[in-house]
Amino acid sequence: MWRFSFYLYVFTYGVRFLKKTPWLWNTRHCWYNYPYQPLTTDLHYYYILELSFYWSLMFSQFTDIKRKDFGIMFLHHLVSICLITFSYVNNMARVGTLVLCLHDSADALLEAAKMANYAKFQKVCDLLFVMFAMVFITTRLGIFPLWVLNTTLFESWEIVGPYPSWWVFNLLLLLIQGLNCFWSYLILKIACKAISKGKVSKDDRSDIESSSDEEDSEPPGKNPHTATTTNGTSGTNGYLLTGPCSVDD
Repeated sequence: MWRFSFYLYVFTYGVRFLKKTPWLWNTRHCWYNYPYQPLTTDLHYYYILELSFYWSLMFSQFTDIKRKDFGIMFLHHLVSICLITFSYVNNMARVGTLVLCLHDSADALLEAAKMANYAKFQKVCDLLFVMFAMVFITTRLGIFPLWVLNTTLFESWEIVGPYPSWWVFNLLLLLIQGLNCFWSYLILKIACKAISKGKVSKDDRSDIESSSDEEDSEPPGKNPHTATTTNGTSGTNGYLLTGPCSVDD
């Protein structure tokens, strides 16, 4: 719930901030007069908000449910923190806000789908997961490379030319895009299973969470809430024993 509230707030704030900026409508403004672009209060607040959240994810990952993609998630959080910090220090904040807002667009839907799954509202979970998958794949495999990577790789080259930090910045963005492709594969894998089973099943990354299918197959009279996870704790850090319906971002 707290993640859903944060993602909804920060995405709404990002949209409200960006719609007043010229670089949302014309990405070439990200590079005009670079690096002598003013750092406004709204832009500074947006960056600090995002950076503090990614640091919280970095630390909370070690107390959260251990999943098969722990290393990938750790790499994602590390790259995100480096990318936010690096773009801020090098005053690439304009294009950085486009990256942040675009990647926040699907996260609230994911957390809402998880809550529906935990509450056992299966139809609502399925609907939210479909919406999440559509937004995720559209923004990260379509809009991000065609819009953001286009301006960081080609428009910036034309306007300001390549320089040492330019190579580092684009390398980090391409690494993020590689992770986007990996998670898109997982999402499509879950979607295919959902089509075959008629509902969204457990998270493929989870080693310890039981799926809703396993609960349905338990014999009558057995209380599913007395089950113990493999790490010796019950409830696993606030998660119900039913796995989330898709992957974390």
